[in-house]
Amino acid sequence: MCCARELQVRQELTMNASSINFDEIFKSEDDLVAAVLQDHRTNQVLMLAWMNRSALELTLQTGKATFWSRSRSAIWVKGETSGNYQKVISIALDCDKDALLIKVESDGPACHTGEVSCFINELGEI
Repeated sequence: MCCARELQVRQELTMNASSINFDEIFKSEDDLVAAVLQDHRTNQVLMLAWMNRSALELTLQTGKATFWSRSRSAIWVKGETSGNYQKVISIALDCDKDALLIKVESDGPACHTGEVSCFINELGEI
């Protein structure tokens, strides 16, 4: 049951990839877009990461959230080390075409600290 759903989502993402105008999103090789990950069931914001064109293409091909590490200058798959993969359910592009909202199903905590969400540090009342 799980695998059939996973395959269906991956097929839908792959089919939708052909309709994406990547040149509208990424104007140059070095362009990055912010990717906000959100739990598809609870709508809790899980994390923020960065994507270049290759990371978005790999995400669409594999169905696993894949990002660009600005500190390591390398592609990384969320969960590759921890096993806490983020399976992509849907991707939405914002009105300025410089940020993505990626709804995911998590295999575990999103944060490297072990927290469900990376947004755990309150700034206080504003």
